[in-house]
Amino acid sequence: MVDKKSVAVIGGGISGLAAVKAFKERGHDVKAFERSHDFGGVWELSRSYPEVQTQSPKDLYCFTDQPMPDDYPEWPKGPQVHAYLKSYADKHGLGEHFSLKTNVIAMTRRTDGKSGWTLVLEDDSGERSEDFDFVAVATGQFSEKNIISHEGQEAFIAGGGQVMHSSEYTDPAQASGKRVVVLGGSKSATDIAVNAVNNGATSVHLVYRENVWRVPYFVGGINFKHLLYMRAQEDQFNGWDITPVGNVIRTIVKPLVWANFRGLETLLKLQLGLKKHGMVPDTPIEKEASCALPIVTPGFFEALNAGKIVPVRGSFDYYEGDEIVMTGGERVGADVAVLAVGWKLGVPFLPEEDREKLVEFDGQYRVYRLAVNPDLPDMGFVGFNSSFCTVLSAELVANWLVRFMDGQLARQPSASEMTENIERMLHWRRQERPAAKVYGGLCAAPFHFRHFDELLADMGAGVRRRSNPLAEQFGYPKAPDYGRFLASTPNYSAE
Repeated sequence: MVDKKSVAVIGGGISGLAAVKAFKERGHDVKAFERSHDFGGVWELSRSYPEVQTQSPKDLYCFTDQPMPDDYPEWPKGPQVHAYLKSYADKHGLGEHFSLKTNVIAMTRRTDGKSGWTLVLEDDSGERSEDFDFVAVATGQFSEKNIISHEGQEAFIAGGGQVMHSSEYTDPAQASGKRVVVLGGSKSATDIAVNAVNNGATSVHLVYRENVWRVPYFVGGINFKHLLYMRAQEDQFNGWDITPVGNVIRTIVKPLVWANFRGLETLLKLQLGLKKHGMVPDTPIEKEASCALPIVTPGFFEALNAGKIVPVRGSFDYYEGDEIVMTGGERVGADVAVLAVGWKLGVPFLPEEDREKLVEFDGQYRVYRLAVNPDLPDMGFVGFNSSFCTVLSAELVANWLVRFMDGQLARQPSASEMTENIERMLHWRRQERPAAKVYGGLCAAPFHFRHFDELLADMGAGVRRRSNPLAEQFGYPKAPDYGRFLASTPNYSAE
C-alpha cells in the first residue's frame, strides 16, 4: 500500500489523458488542467490543419485497451483521432478530472514545509494557486508555436498579404485563388502544400533548407510498418550501451547492414523520383533516421511531377512588395505565407533556476527514461518521449511515472543511478548518434522497442511479446500486446 497523493496533470492531449488515467487507476487524487476549450492537444479541431492524418497506422496509434474503430482507415484523419480521444476520455471518466480553459502560469516549490509544487492557475474567473504533492507535465512537444518573422513582413501584411503559423492554416478557403508559399520541409509543410494545390491555389511553392529522407506509407507496395517497425531493423542502428559482444556482432554484420540501407535508399529514390527533383539527401538514411524523418504526404510527389508544387532550396530572406525574396536570391510572388517551422520545446511555467537543471547548454534535456530529472523531485514528464508510436509511448511512460512516484518500480533507480544514466545518454547523443539530438534528445525513434523494453523491465514486466523468436524480431509493436504486460506488472493500490 502507498500513500494517496494529490497529483496535477498539465495538458489535455494524448499524454494528459494517459497520465490522468494512470494516476487515477492507482488511487491518487488527480486534477488536470488544459488551456484550450477541449481535449485533444494537436488533434483539437481548431488546431488541426485540413486533411491532417496520422503518420502511424491506427494499430500503432492507439491506447492498449481501446483499438481505433474498425471503420477508420489505416491512417486516420484528424477529426477521427479527436473523436477517438474523446471516446477514450468518456470510457474512463477522465473528463471529470479536467479544468478546461485553465492555463498554468507558474510552478514553484511549496513553501508550507511540504514536498511538492504550487501551481498558479488562470481561468475566466482570474488567478488562483493550488498545492500538489506531484506534477506530471504532459504538454508534450507541440504546445508552444515557434514564431519567426522576416524583414518587410509588416509591410507585406499591410498590403493585404497573410502570414501564419502552420497550426493556423485551418480552412482550405485560405488557399483558394491565392499564391501560397510554405516555409518548411516537415510533413505538416508538405500536407499544407498539397492541400493548397487541391483547394485552388493559383501557385504553391515549398521552401526548405535541407533534403531529408522521406518514407511513403507503402514502400515498394508494402506497408512501411512491416519494414521499419521491427527489432531486426532497429538493431541495425547504433543504439546506446552496446555490450562488447554486441560490438563484435555489429562488426561482423556491418556489410549486410550497409547493403540493407543502400537498398532501401535506392528503392526510395526510384519510387519517389528524388533525383529528378533534386531531393536526394547527403546523409545516409541510417544516420538520419529519427522523429524528424517525415512520412510522404499522399499526392506530394505527384504534385511535384505536375509542376503544381515548386520546390525552392533555402529560406525566406525578406518580403518586398507582394514578393518573398529567398536566401538564394529567388523571388516568389505570394499572397499567403505559411510558416511550418515547428514548435518550441520547453516548460515555460517552471522557474528559470529549475529549467537550467533540466536543459543543457546545447538544448539537450536531462531526463531519465525521458520521464524524470533527479534534480527536480516530485515531478515528471509524459509525452516528452516523442516517437512514431505516440499514444503507446505516452501510456507506457505514464504507467512508469506513477510507479516511480510511489516507489513501486521493480527497479527503482537512485538519484545517482539516474544521473549516471543521463550522462551516458548525453554522451551517446552528442558523440555516437548526433541524429538522436533532435527535439532536445527527447526522440525515442528509431529505438521504440529498446525504449519500451527499459520501461517494462523497470516495471517488472517481460519485454518479449511473442514466444516465437522470428515473430518477435520481425513483428511491429501492437498496442494490445503491451496492455497485457502492463496488466501483469506487480499490482498495488493507494490507500
